[in-house]
Amino acid sequence: MIKIEIPTPDLSITQREQARSGNEPEIPSINGFIDFHLIPRDKGGIFMFYNINDELLFVGKARKLRQRIKKHFEDNVSPIKSHRDEVYTIDICYVDDPVDREIYETYIINQLKSKYNVDKVFYR
Repeated sequence: MIKIEIPTPDLSITQREQARSGNEPEIPSINGFIDFHLIPRDKGGIFMFYNINDELLFVGKARKLRQRIKKHFEDNVSPIKSHRDEVYTIDICYVDDPVDREIYETYIINQLKSKYNVDKVFYR
């Protein structure tokens, strides 16, 4: 039997308002998130969207995390397009290997019973 453990997040970002001081430029908010710049442009991995009650809403994987996560909040074909306002926290785990990303994504969706994932669901 293969033993898989859910990885510890390497980065978590939460909705927040910018506390500006002095001549600091304003950071544009995307659905209440202003910390997308903390996500590396060139890292791959998995991401998990949680609501304010810490319930898992959606799990995804990406070759380029920042680009993919932002796309969920900007495009019209995202599986969470009608639930974007529920997302309060985004946990990110860096995973280089594409096969590992696929395994982790499927495992987390089914282990934590992600609310809005429809593909790769075996528990319904």
